[in-house]
Amino acid sequence: MKLFSLVTLFSASLFTSSAFADFNFAGDGTLKYPTGVEKAFKFGFAWQQDAEKFTIGDKSYDMSLPESYSVAITLSKDEQQVWVQEFNNGFIEGFNWQIADHTLKLEKRKFSGSVKGDYVISLDNRDYFFARNNISVVIKFDDEGIKSIAIDGVTKDMGTKQ
Repeated sequence: MKLFSLVTLFSASLFTSSAFADFNFAGDGTLKYPTGVEKAFKFGFAWQQDAEKFTIGDKSYDMSLPESYSVAITLSKDEQQVWVQEFNNGFIEGFNWQIADHTLKLEKRKFSGSVKGDYVISLDNRDYFFARNNISVVIKFDDEGIKSIAIDGVTKDMGTKQ
């Protein structure tokens, strides 16, 4: 009977550890168009370790877990709107995106100083400005999910442009 209990306990621990390596983040968000219209969208990530299947948005790939994924955000030439290929087919004015425990928000605000496109991008309530017209949201993964998110091509809001 003790052997049966040990085998059951061992089997359960193996199942638990492999299930723990899977993750699924829906990536719920809202797009804001220049007209003021808002529309819901989903762009998430999922990992199935046993099947070695990684999902990006609505597409799944047979592959090992990638180290990272980058979402490019491109400011239009007139700096009035942005394009995010993963979120929408055309230009938008801003968005809110919840991915795992992280919130990313892009919006226009009025500032006393010069700010590229009057845009602020916030990651977990920390504000940044575009340093160039193309920026990237870099999402790094590990077996438990999203390890970190960083934004490349921005400068941190130091409170000088309010």
